[in-house]
Amino acid sequence: MTSTALETWDFWDDGRHDPAFNMAADEVLLESSQERGRPLLRFYGWDCLAVSIGYVQRLDAAPAGFAVVRRPTGGGVVYHDHDFTYTVVVPTGHWLMSLDRVQSYDRINQAVQAGLAELSCAADLADEDIPHSVDRLTMVCFQNPTKYDVLLNGVKIAGSAQRRTVHGLLHQGSIHFGGPLPYPRQRLTQALHHAFGAVLSITTVPFIPTDTLLQDIAFRRDTKYATQEWNARR
Repeated sequence: MTSTALETWDFWDDGRHDPAFNMAADEVLLESSQERGRPLLRFYGWDCLAVSIGYVQRLDAAPAGFAVVRRPTGGGVVYHDHDFTYTVVVPTGHWLMSLDRVQSYDRINQAVQAGLAELSCAADLADEDIPHSVDRLTMVCFQNPTKYDVLLNGVKIAGSAQRRTVHGLLHQGSIHFGGPLPYPRQRLTQALHHAFGAVLSITTVPFIPTDTLLQDIAFRRDTKYATQEWNARR
């Protein structure tokens, strides 16, 4: 008889934070994933106008007038003005880790696509990679769709980047419609949360960060992601 048991993930419906905190949180969550022993889905926001740049990008790829933080993942410049951001963290040994980067993008972005469909937003998944002619050191993420990014009428509205380490997989994603969100943030939260459960066959339990975890995030923020040494390293 086939089991119908759902996999349990942690779900952190987080608030708005400064750019350095957001990146520090994701990295600390990745490094502590084995200790938690199960995947985590995090939804969060930004407390100021900001852009994040990819791990290998040049600092001067970022536009003036925005707070800038370098991500632990790759990809292009992402504007965090009107976007909805999310993170998936899975420990080593999880089935998502057995997929290659493109396959895991496909599975996770299917969930994003399904969440948008619940809001009557009929999006597609891109079927072509970024051309080799695009300069990855300076590219803007949403101007350069790659395979399995989410498109609406041919325009990229959701993209993501990954990092894989001995601790597991970190997948950072952003949904951006080119202006203010066309749906209340809470409706988008509910639709995406439901779709992740349906597409990935999971159920979630609320995640409440411990004081120790928050202290670790604050330390990583102050000693890495808020520093000029990290953000201007290229």
